This record gives sequence, structure tokens and C-alpha cells, in this order.
Amino acid sequence: MKKWLVPLSLVFVLLISACSSGNTDKDKNSTSIDNKEEMVTYQSESGSVKVPKNPKRVVVLSSFAGNLASLDINIVGVDSWSKDNPRYNKYLKDAEVVSEDDLEKIIELNPDLIVGLSTTKNIDKLKDIAPTVTYTWGKLDYLEQQIEIGKLVGKEDEAQKWVDDFKKRAQQAGKDVKAKIGEDATVSVIESANKELYVFGDNWARGTEVLYQGMGLKMPEKVKQDALKEGYRSISAEVLPQYAGDYIIFSKSSEADNSFQQTETYKNIPAVKNGHLFEMDAKEAYFSDPITLDYQLDFFKKSFLEK
Repeated sequence: MKKWLVPLSLVFVLLISACSSGNTDKDKNSTSIDNKEEMVTYQSESGSVKVPKNPKRVVVLSSFAGNLASLDINIVGVDSWSKDNPRYNKYLKDAEVVSEDDLEKIIELNPDLIVGLSTTKNIDKLKDIAPTVTYTWGKLDYLEQQIEIGKLVGKEDEAQKWVDDFKKRAQQAGKDVKAKIGEDATVSVIESANKELYVFGDNWARGTEVLYQGMGLKMPEKVKQDALKEGYRSISAEVLPQYAGDYIIFSKSSEADNSFQQTETYKNIPAVKNGHLFEMDAKEAYFSDPITLDYQLDFFKKSFLEK
């Protein structure tokens, strides 16, 4: 799921239009009547919460926009990281960018449900606006999280169906890839940000869940040793060869300092020399929801099998 570098800054949506050209004031006011619809009790990690059985106007403050969008939930407000994700464009083109500090703006959006992280600020004030549910990042794995979001919005069966299908597709892709590159071939996932390089474990978005958990590919021992437990490791460009697998996935941002790619150290990494480095748009890789995971799985299949 997720994210920029969560420890660096929590990152971490959809608007399938209720009206093709936006909501009128009359439409927004009608939500007050709609909110009288049936309410159900949802068991959140912080306790029982009364939420709409079929939420119609959701504000997502971090991380979970793609999870909700994949379930056709109408999102009227979303965090800036999600809004910038090209994969979400068709879902969020009319969604307003908001943060937990934009209380007046959130009130104007008239949400019937607010979703965020357990670290979201102003939780008590948000609860006064609409039922608010938060999740602790990483408490559930990337597939369990989708099922839990499904429970929240009354679409658990739909979420479970996607999870079951994704598992099968990822496992088959893993078999196909290993048949081509070898059972013992290793894969590293790296990213550049803030003039530093990062290497990732198996649960830090950027395709790590797909590669290591879903497809069953192997990571280099050095990565396993230094990044698996914490989720990521900050490294210098000089030591990148120590963490480089037989194949490298580079979550690349055009806004980052990528000058290390011009160094001899980088150019002499076997995976680079052999054409075994695949660049993935970082903005499309920060999360681990169904929209993002489907894209990542397709990207890996094409990268490993068609090149």
C-alpha cells in the first residue's frame, strides 16, 4: 500500500462523478437527507463506529484512495499524493485536494465518511464532521487491507474476489518469470529521493509486495539483511552494487536527483550492463492498492517476459 517514504513523510480518492460536470449546491444539500440512510456498525481498530451502509461522499486523507476507488466508491476529497498519481486520474479528476488541517474545506465537501491513517491529525474534529475511520499503516498486509476496506463500505465480497484473483495471477506470473530468469535469480527495488538512494524490503509499495510476496521472486541477501525488517534502507550510490540483484526495478522520479546513473559505479553494475534494469514511474508506484497492484503486475510481466 502506500506511500512516499512513510518514515520520511507520510504519503499517502476517486471521484466517479455523481454528476458528470460536478455537484450543484442542491446536490450537496441533498446529501444531508441521504445521510439518513441505513447506518451499520463497523468494527474499526479503535472501536465500533456507525458508518453509512452505502457511503456516497467519501474524503480520504491518506493512503487508501486507490483501495476505495477500485470498489467504485465516490471520493470527493483526497490527499495530494494520491491526486498526483497518474493511475488515479480518471477516478480523481474532480476530487478536491484536502489535508487533515483543511477542516472548513472538508465541511464544505459534506462527506458522509472520512478515511485516514491512525496518525492523522484532528481526529476528534473530523469525527464531528462525519463518521471517521482510521487504519494503522502496515498493521494489515496489502491484501488484508483491501478486504478490510471492503468491509467498511459494504463490498467485502467484491474485495475478496479481487484478492483471490490477484493471488492466482501473481503466482502464475512468478512461475513464468522464474522459468525465464531462473529460480535463484534475485531482484532489487531501488528509488532515489532527497539526494539519497533507497532499497526496499517486501512490503514498502513500489512493487515490492508483488515481486516478493505475490510472485515469489528472491531478493539479494544484502537487501534481506538490511532492508527486510524495517522495510527500506537508505544507502549511498557508492554501495549500490552491494544491494543490486540480477535484476533491478528502479522506481524513478523525474523530480529526484538521478545523477548517480551517470557514474561508472552505476554503469558497471551487471544488471545495468546486461539490460536487466527496468524503470517504473515513481508516482505510479507509491501505493499498494488494486489499481496500483494491477499496473505493477502488468509492468513486471512485460519487463521480464517481453524484453
